[in-house]
Amino acid sequence: MKNRTIPYLFARFFDGISSGMFMMALPWIMLLEEGMGFFVAITALVCTSLSFVFTPFFATMIDRHSRKTILILMQLAQATTALMVFITYYNDLQSHWVLALAQLIFWLSNDLAWSCNNAFTQENYRQTEYAKISSYQEVVMQVTTLGAGAMGIILLEHWSMLEFAFLATFASFLSGLCYIATPYTRQFSPSLKEAFFKQLVASKGIFAKQKRFYTFLVLSCLSYPVLTFLVKLVPIYFAEQDISGSWFATWKMSYGLGALLSGFLIARLLARYNHENAMVFSILAMAMILILMGSYLSPTLIILLTIVLGFFNSYNRIARTNKMHHVIAMEERGRVEGGLKLFSTLAQSLSYVIIALLSYLQLTALGFIIIGIVLLVAGVMMLQLKKGSNLLDLSLVSNKSS
Repeated sequence: MKNRTIPYLFARFFDGISSGMFMMALPWIMLLEEGMGFFVAITALVCTSLSFVFTPFFATMIDRHSRKTILILMQLAQATTALMVFITYYNDLQSHWVLALAQLIFWLSNDLAWSCNNAFTQENYRQTEYAKISSYQEVVMQVTTLGAGAMGIILLEHWSMLEFAFLATFASFLSGLCYIATPYTRQFSPSLKEAFFKQLVASKGIFAKQKRFYTFLVLSCLSYPVLTFLVKLVPIYFAEQDISGSWFATWKMSYGLGALLSGFLIARLLARYNHENAMVFSILAMAMILILMGSYLSPTLIILLTIVLGFFNSYNRIARTNKMHHVIAMEERGRVEGGLKLFSTLAQSLSYVIIALLSYLQLTALGFIIIGIVLLVAGVMMLQLKKGSNLLDLSLVSNKSS
């Protein structure tokens, strides 16, 4: 396991640095130019919309081609994109259109790489190793996120896009080399004789044959839109209350600390507690935390509770991912990831509409309680699905990983 894991974790680390810093810098550099707020917002909308459209195609690609090759190609695409930005700025040919294109490429390649990494982990590790590698992955991801965020606060004030583009090029290149160095054993050979679009349409049948189980997973996926909802809601609420930006920066760090704590403990938790129980408990715990936040609305309490929220958000996501490692057929993993992502992206978009409406009505503070109630309902539904009958009909599972 060690020979596979060390280069793989370094690949994830350099990818996180490249994507984290560059994706933070792109909108910031554009916003330094007066009157660019609308352009930045539209760029984000286009990225989100295209992500939704391309997700089924990306998901099918993961089930048809070498997952290691896809990960390497995504890093090559990112390194090439960052190099294009570097050359453009080096020759004083900078344009906000170039930055918008770079943001789109990084956005879509990150989407594909994230789903592919889950499928790659399932395929390249044994079932007895899933919990341990999940712990390593979470620690690396959160350390990278916290580090990129802390560096970003400092470097955004001192660096130009030239330096950020060079860093992204170098880090993406190193990530690609680490993926190349990662030993990889393919566990199945997909038949490319089957037409791409036929395989794409077949995704619907994958979900139809296990409706209760996938409904359970879909409800668990609400934790991601909740996080992105809070990332937009908290700064708006703090700004309305004249709370300084340093409080928001601290809030973001507090979530990362909670998730990092989860990463350190996750191997033991997964060994001790049932995956489904962990998901249900995490969703219900997050619901109660959000309702408490909305009831008291103290910045200090919000930050402290966010540490716990970050822990349970991470615990829920890792428990769901590991459950999928154990029971989803390897040849279907990409399309399952794609289906779940379609739901979370749609929920994320709807959550932004709710924020806009609450802000317009000057009822921003209600956002905490509203999203808490949504999670509470989801948790109760998950509990009922789990109690009603067996979530998963094992006779329909063709997992080849065991």
